[in-house]
Amino acid sequence: IQHRLKKGNYILRETDKSGIFHIGNSVDYEKKAEAYRQKTSAYIELDSNPLWSVFDKVILLLNDLRSKKYILPWQLDKMIPKREKIQLAYLYVIPKPHKTGTPLRPIVSSMNMPTTEISKFLDKLIRPIFDKHARSTTIIDGVDLIHRLEAYATNGHLIPKTYLCTFDITDLYTMLPQEESLDILIEFLLQY
Repeated sequence: IQHRLKKGNYILRETDKSGIFHIGNSVDYEKKAEAYRQKTSAYIELDSNPLWSVFDKVILLLNDLRSKKYILPWQLDKMIPKREKIQLAYLYVIPKPHKTGTPLRPIVSSMNMPTTEISKFLDKLIRPIFDKHARSTTIIDGVDLIHRLEAYATNGHLIPKTYLCTFDITDLYTMLPQEESLDILIEFLLQY
């Protein structure tokens, strides 16, 4: 299969949501990915690898926080990146064959960035607070949606004239401004 794909200049990718595989022309994938990069202006191709520069800055920042006693030794240990495990984030795409023209869904894999351990640490601190206060307005998955609709019906809110709608937000992650997102997080944490 791999030989035939390579010979025919095809790419085999798992699809978005359905879990099935899609065979596409590699030139089409490249064109769609480039069109997406140009449309959103959210991604750039790097001329050099900034991984070690970012790594050094993270180490410097964490050590500075520790020297000023803003974090404890065990917190530093939890957040410090492991040199042998880090890698630069990268962009890849998966097809959405259920949509017209089979657009591509961009995914940034940043699981091993120098900042990953900091993110995990902060998530463990913030997630319980967020879940406690946002649970009533958050639907986790399809099962949760069904339970919410059943409760809605039981409370008499689901009637024949009830309208349900769905939203398809295009380019959600590239539309979220980082500074504004941080301001919202700070406001949330100050409130709760």
